[in-house]
Amino acid sequence: MTVVPRRGILVLCLVAAASALLVLFATARGQSPPGATAASHREAPLISLDGPADITDFFMFRSYEPGNAEKVVLIMDVIPGEEPSSAPNYWNFDPNVLYSFSIDNDRDGKADDVRFDVRFKTEFRGIVSDLKLPLSYVALPPITALDGPGSEGLGLRQRYSVTMDTGRRRPQTLAEGLIAVPSNVGPRTMPDYAALAEQGVYGLDGGVRVFAGQRQDPFYMDLGGVFDTLNLRSPGVDQLAGFNVHTIALELPMSMVSRGSSVIGAYASTSRTQVRVRGEGRGRFKQVQRLANPLVNETIIGTVDKDRWNETEPEDERRFLDYYLKPRLAAALDLVIGPPTGCTPFGDNTCRPSPPEDVVLPGLDNFNRTDLVNILLKYAPSDRRLSELLRLNLRVAPTPLESQERLTILAGDQAGWPNGRRPRDDVLDIAIQVVGGPEYLTLMAGDNVDADDAPLPDRFPFLATPADGRNFLIAPDVQTPHLTPPAGL
Repeated sequence: MTVVPRRGILVLCLVAAASALLVLFATARGQSPPGATAASHREAPLISLDGPADITDFFMFRSYEPGNAEKVVLIMDVIPGEEPSSAPNYWNFDPNVLYSFSIDNDRDGKADDVRFDVRFKTEFRGIVSDLKLPLSYVALPPITALDGPGSEGLGLRQRYSVTMDTGRRRPQTLAEGLIAVPSNVGPRTMPDYAALAEQGVYGLDGGVRVFAGQRQDPFYMDLGGVFDTLNLRSPGVDQLAGFNVHTIALELPMSMVSRGSSVIGAYASTSRTQVRVRGEGRGRFKQVQRLANPLVNETIIGTVDKDRWNETEPEDERRFLDYYLKPRLAAALDLVIGPPTGCTPFGDNTCRPSPPEDVVLPGLDNFNRTDLVNILLKYAPSDRRLSELLRLNLRVAPTPLESQERLTILAGDQAGWPNGRRPRDDVLDIAIQVVGGPEYLTLMAGDNVDADDAPLPDRFPFLATPADGRNFLIAPDVQTPHLTPPAGL
């Protein structure tokens, strides 16, 4: 945790945060603060056993690619902790999983207005299939294309479809037969991986772009320090550095998702089919994970309820209200770190503890954090429906990548989380400061990891090239020369 006190910063931070949030949402529904909290790697017992369905991060933002500001970007990352050299069976999407983005554009808390579904199919092909080789990808010849000449060594290949469902008619197929970008095996097998991945960016009718494939994990966090009961250190260690994820990214015209609304809410989900009790075949899809605001399930929902939370729809969040009113993370900060936690300015007059005071155990009886409920579960404080969605004010212009502030609203950048979420946003530090309250804002609390290990691009799909399997954790100056294959191979 950063513990460098800055005299007078408490009032400034609270006023700046309050002003920014009110500006973001006043144009939408009067005086309305946003939705907020931090990523989602292996956050629940059951989903930790199901990597291809485990959503690590969900991003939603107005595009900051030059010339594309009128587009909305949705990104779902899955499969936490992809160690790049995990051969011979590298990482892939699961054809039995339904990957979905669900959007609420009438602000009723139900994300059922527009849904985008992505499904995958796996095929075995090329020289790998013909010769029954024991590897999925081989440089026979090197893989330089996803299809046609140069793709012969791409033995395990995944195609996918994208559909849009507005609930008014049958789902519309936006694309099918697209090819997912494979895992980054290494420089002999895939000599120009960046160029190969560029072939996986598809432009569709209506100004839509889509990408599916491996990317570098953009989340940065001292994972071990945080979950060793907040055993934080300085400097912090980004323990996700060097690891990859699988990414599904959609870029869409704002009108396609908003239907004229200035504010939208959304979440990402994964679902699996359930085996029928009678007869043969499979039943309907059942949601196995959801993710809107980051770190909600990891740090707010109790372990005994994590799996049930994943299966519940966001509009039913009232079932878990106690976790927001009496946040266990706040109690942990109070007991382990030291400064007492307290309310931010976004609660009502019943918000407690305010002013900050020591935590009362058991039961957290002095906690009534209505500010977290307003921030995380509502479009406006007056809303009666509670729904855990990531919300985005479309009237707020995007901030260019080079000008983005990792602490977003706390640093005056209104285009970042909790107004949507971008890959650069340091959601963990923001969450610690918001859940901790006034004294944690004063201390500028965090995990002392302030940037990702790989530079982020300012172009779709906005995540960096993944680490390759051959050179994982090898310094450039000790890499050995690439051998030349024998003639004829």
